[in-house]
Amino acid sequence: MEAKTIIIDGKGAVFGRLCSFVAKRALEGNEVIVINSENVVITGNKKDIIEKYRSISQKGGHSLKGPKYPKISYQMLKRGMRGMLPDFRGGQGKLAFKKITCYDRFPKEFEDKKIIKIRASKKSKYIELKELLTKI
Repeated sequence: MEAKTIIIDGKGAVFGRLCSFVAKRALEGNEVIVINSENVVITGNKKDIIEKYRSISQKGGHSLKGPKYPKISYQMLKRGMRGMLPDFRGGQGKLAFKKITCYDRFPKEFEDKKIIKIRASKKSKYIELKELLTKI
């Protein structure tokens, strides 16, 4: 199978489903680019989601130890994709992780390219990544 570049619009896409979709495509050997990552949604109760991510980011210890959780939307999305890959520290997962690129907004260089839109049915309870990161 021939490797190709896949551009995905993250606006309105559900976080976990988008991460697994991108991880599968990267494992197939494709280069995957995700745009509008700040508009990816996490479904559920806003209060519970904010509390969960606040507690994750506040877990501490020594500065050289984890968990280190990003506070920028495209990095947070990429970390979620990393969790969907097998053995991201070496081997197949490491190669696939290098093929994933995320952008917060819509770069001008992709205006004339074919873009895949992943849409989910609108749930009444959700929060966008940009809103979540402002409240953490």
